Amino acid sequence: MEYGSIEREIRIEATPEVVYEVVSKPEHLREWWPDEAELEPVPGGTGTITFGDPSAPDAKAESLTVVEADPPRRFSFRWVYDDGETAGPANSLLVTFDLIPSGTGTLLRFSESGFRERGWEAAVLEEAYRDHAKSWDHHFLPRLVAYAARMESAR
Repeated sequence: MEYGSIEREIRIEATPEVVYEVVSKPEHLREWWPDEAELEPVPGGTGTITFGDPSAPDAKAESLTVVEADPPRRFSFRWVYDDGETAGPANSLLVTFDLIPSGTGTLLRFSESGFRERGWEAAVLEEAYRDHAKSWDHHFLPRLVAYAARMESAR
């Protein structure tokens, strides 16, 4: 199996403008991905996402660095890098949301890449890849689709 990147295409019943806000703004990210998000959604902007209760000792916080912010077409960021480091191709994962108008909705092209570039040993690489693929497929992307559709219908 290839553990280089996770790629998905999903149709969302919401305009690219709505989907862009859902994938880029902290107040919307919290509704479908992390439990807490602080992020400046501009190129070079940084932030933190937290999974779990931020005050609990087992909460997992991850830094983010925005790479591209081109509303309503593309939003990408780097994450899963060590504190104190500047995110780059060799030390982080790159998540990209490409938004393509499709009828009254949006075709979302999602990718997460950089697993091999991290230099992890084979077992760590495989576990990280499978964990991320499972989380995106079974939790986060379905929530994103449902939340964006709710946001669209509330307009």
